[in-house]
Amino acid sequence: MILLAIDTSGKQGSIALARAVEGPGDNNDVDVIEVAPLVGGTFSAQLVPQISELLTKHGFTRHDIGAFAVVSGPGSFTGLRIGLAAVKALAEVLQKPVAAVSLLAVCVFVSGAEGKIMAALDAGRGDVYVGEYEISAHASRVSRELILSRSAFLSQAGGWRVVTPDSSLAEAVRAAALPVAMLPPISAAAVARLGWRKIQSGETVKPEQLDANYIRRTDAEMLERMGH
Repeated sequence: MILLAIDTSGKQGSIALARAVEGPGDNNDVDVIEVAPLVGGTFSAQLVPQISELLTKHGFTRHDIGAFAVVSGPGSFTGLRIGLAAVKALAEVLQKPVAAVSLLAVCVFVSGAEGKIMAALDAGRGDVYVGEYEISAHASRVSRELILSRSAFLSQAGGWRVVTPDSSLAEAVRAAALPVAMLPPISAAAVARLGWRKIQSGETVKPEQLDANYIRRTDAEMLERMGH
C-alpha cells in the first residue's frame, strides 16, 4: 500500500511517501520512499504542488494512495489547518482511510522508550506541550495531553522519562537533574510509521471526522495567566 504522510504542525514541515507492507507479522514494515521538506511555513502555496510532484517523481498518481497519515496537533493553528484540509480533500475524493497522529505520540514512538514517558514540545511564549504516556512491550496508553508553563512542566516531570526534539527543553530538564532523551528532528517519515500502526489496528477516521487537536488552555488557566 502507498501511504502519504503529512506534517505541517511547525515552521518546518514535511511530506513522506512510503510503501507499507500488509500481512501478518508485517504490521510495522514501512519503506519510506522519500521525504520532501516544506520550508518556511508557506504551506498553503507548497503543499498540493509538492504532493503532486512527489507522486509524479516516483511514477504514482493520487489514485495509487491507499491511506493517509497526518499530524493533527499540537502546533501552529494555521499550519495544522492547511495539512488537515489537504488530507481531508484527498481522502474524500479517494475514499481512503486517514490516521490522525499526535506529534507528542510521534515523539514517544521515535524514542522507543518504555515505562512512564513524557513527551515535550516547545509551544512558544514560555509554554510547553506535554503528553504523558505509559508504554509497555504490548500496549501504550496516553494519560493526557496538555499545555503547561515551563516551570509547571519541570515541576511535573519528576517520575517521568522526558523525550523531546527541542534542545532548550532538554537542557532545562537536565538542569533539573531529571532523565531526558534528546530526539532527532521529527519528520513525516516517523508520522508514516506510526500512522501505519494506527491504520493496521483500525484507528482511523473518516475525512469528515478529521479535526485538529490544538491542546488549548482552559478558560480558567487563561484568566489566571492574565492575572484575573
